[in-house]
Amino acid sequence: MAVDLNRVIEQVSKEKGIDKTIVVNAVEEMMHSAARRTFGPDRNIESRYNSEIGEIELFEIKTVMATVANPGSEVELEDARTKYDPEAQVGDEILIKLDTATMGRIAAQAAKQNLIQHIRDAERKQIFNEFKDRKGEIVSGIVQRFERKNMIVNLGRTEAILPEKEQIPHERYRQGDRIRALILDVDLSEKGLSIVLSRTSNLFLMKLFEQEVPEIYEAIVEIRQCAREPGGRAKVAVYSKDGDVDPVGACVGMKGTRVQSVVQELRGEKIDIVPWTDDQAELVCRALAPAKVSKVVIDEDEHAMEVIVPDDQLSLAIGKRGQNVRLAHRLSGWKLDVRSDSEAEEEARAARASLNAIPSIGDINAELLYQWGFRSAEQLSEANEDNFEVEGISPERARQVILAARDWVANKRRIEEEKAAAAQAAADSAGTAQAEEVGAVDGEVETDGAAAGDQVAHEAQAAEAEVKS
Repeated sequence: MAVDLNRVIEQVSKEKGIDKTIVVNAVEEMMHSAARRTFGPDRNIESRYNSEIGEIELFEIKTVMATVANPGSEVELEDARTKYDPEAQVGDEILIKLDTATMGRIAAQAAKQNLIQHIRDAERKQIFNEFKDRKGEIVSGIVQRFERKNMIVNLGRTEAILPEKEQIPHERYRQGDRIRALILDVDLSEKGLSIVLSRTSNLFLMKLFEQEVPEIYEAIVEIRQCAREPGGRAKVAVYSKDGDVDPVGACVGMKGTRVQSVVQELRGEKIDIVPWTDDQAELVCRALAPAKVSKVVIDEDEHAMEVIVPDDQLSLAIGKRGQNVRLAHRLSGWKLDVRSDSEAEEEARAARASLNAIPSIGDINAELLYQWGFRSAEQLSEANEDNFEVEGISPERARQVILAARDWVANKRRIEEEKAAAAQAAADSAGTAQAEEVGAVDGEVETDGAAAGDQVAHEAQAAEAEVKS
């Protein structure tokens, strides 16, 4: 070959960042493919790269036989000793060098395409190996173009995709803008290399804080939990392993410089930083900040909390379109039911009244049941007396109370059904009377109408007779 392959292979290896051995293997495969097209697929051909002369050499492999049965893969012993190897023996494999100048233009073009494909595949694998261990890292790139609202980002050696669902709402980028995002996924398939980025992931926010806060990078302060509504608001719960380090102050920074850097990167997304605590009720109170909490009632079975706040703090606790309470729920993991003081007092008054309505229950037992979580006589009547445990009420007394509640609820429902039946009967009776009255009126109208019709007929006949006369 006229081209010095040593120099070409070295150049391709540097430009593509591919190992030289991979390029050599690709070139050998290219020549082997071209040789099979030129000399036929049945011949046993091997390609080898000779670095000393900078060429790819082609050899046909034949087996030395005493008598040749297949000329395509066998050579006679005498010919082998005469032409190739004087010391050849029966059963040896002889390498016969082929002339590459006989390869045609079509075979050379196919070989070129094969080489390009091998180089691309090797480059994809190289890039995949570079990025596969970088999941969860923040990278910086240039906005290349947009495809169906998905953003294609140039990362240098390759391109990545920022899907529409992973873009922060209302963010606007133009071609050529620099953008930072988190590597969400890296995949290599038959379709090619796919690198997916994200700016809406909670991990993206946590990694931004890690870059801005040395204490988080050094693992002195850690982010225990994070909740986001991308582009709107975020809540971060932080914990310090060193009692002398304030976790919130470390994340906020001097005059808020650290947290402001994160806010600017997220295009104005508001961030609430709260100290983490293992006390779940206290964590919920902190997560609902800036609203003040008056009382928290915990339901372990339902993994839920009833949060009572002052009347003037209700809208603040719920937040715009429920945003604050949603983020608090995601941060703590508890179902939250936020109520105002007046609403809670009204419900408590109604609950105590419902329990006190049960005969012979007594105010003390009603209050104990209310404090234990019973909010109505109906709820108490559904309790199982065999597994009923309320501190301050004996099992026998509890059984009596439940039976009394069931009797009272049954009697109440019977009375309500009787009232409903009586009301329905009255309505039906009123409807019947009204129908009869309407019928009578219709009869009178028909009679009056007939009489009026007769009178009109008589008057018409009289007028006709007068005209004739």
